[in-house]
Amino acid sequence: MAMPSREPDESRVCGLIAHLYDAALDPALWRGTASRIAEAFGSTSAVLKLHDGGARVNLLECTGNLVVSEREQAWAEHWHRHDLWVERSVAYGMSRIVSDEDLVTRAEQQRSGFYREWLRRLDIHHMLGAVFPAADGAIGVLGIHRPRGAGAYAAPERRQAELVLPHLQRALRLGQRLAAASGHHAAAVQALDRLDTGVLVVDEACRVIHASAMAEHLLRDNAELAIAGGRLWLRPPALHERLVALLRAALDTARGKPAKAGAALSIPRLRRMPLALEAAPLRPAPSAFAEQRPCALVFIRDPQAPIAAARLRELFGLTRTEAAVAAALAQGRSPEDIALGMGIGPATVRSHLKRILAKTGTHRQAQAVALLARSVATGPPLAGAGGA
Repeated sequence: MAMPSREPDESRVCGLIAHLYDAALDPALWRGTASRIAEAFGSTSAVLKLHDGGARVNLLECTGNLVVSEREQAWAEHWHRHDLWVERSVAYGMSRIVSDEDLVTRAEQQRSGFYREWLRRLDIHHMLGAVFPAADGAIGVLGIHRPRGAGAYAAPERRQAELVLPHLQRALRLGQRLAAASGHHAAAVQALDRLDTGVLVVDEACRVIHASAMAEHLLRDNAELAIAGGRLWLRPPALHERLVALLRAALDTARGKPAKAGAALSIPRLRRMPLALEAAPLRPAPSAFAEQRPCALVFIRDPQAPIAAARLRELFGLTRTEAAVAAALAQGRSPEDIALGMGIGPATVRSHLKRILAKTGTHRQAQAVALLARSVATGPPLAGAGGA
């Protein structure tokens, strides 16, 4: 491999710094960062990793020539944990640019197992880098490498590394904070998707910003609800006007204004029990970077939402038929209606009901229905899960 110029290219270094911040904002850009670092410093390899203070090393990014085969992973992990340069750099000082010559003599290095088994295999002889504090007490590691024939790193390259290092640290902190925020957002979305109540976030124009899995199911399954032009609508028009009034009151509350009482309405359905809708304010989070507008949370609950019979079996040890009867009871169906729908006699349904009462620890049908309807068997079914 032909070596680039020894003198660092300032335009490449400036471009590298810009890339670090772009990669912090967009994780898709992180891949290839090590190669950009190596290129900016006229080197053949680079690595970014985190040592957590124990036996674990998180390899954040490295150039392709540092990647080993699957069968050699344990060997590579051993030498990442026993990195002689990292051990010496920590003793030398955190956030200080060092070279291999600062840390170990050439003779000592070549006698070490770290060199004989790891560096020599990777054709690494010279290093420029630093260790620095990272999140959760971990130690961040920047290592830039070149082979023997390229010569040691010189003062101009040290100065450029000193310029890059604080930007690298800030970009990593920014990326970690954004990743944590993204994780919290993903957890919140998944939690909403597991609720047996449909949840929508809407703005002052009734535009739907987010809809949970149950909300999407209710929108598909009920003609009384609709999304038209990206906006939430109720049928008939008089009912939609009441929704608009509820949302206006919720938005006024989100803005800090006094609002009229009354935040719920019933949505009649043909031959089915009505849906229950509630609106609540969603106050904007303060931000110096963009205007955050108030929104409203819309909660919609279906008293006849599907009950996962398989989950009832897990919860209460019901048989398959008992679970089917229990699910129908939780949806408000009478024993006679259940018998007709399942093609069995009313006496058989009552026999199943007795066993359901015993297994759920309840004494009356109303108690059992309340328990079943409020159990975790309600809500949208898990992807790939059967309902029986």
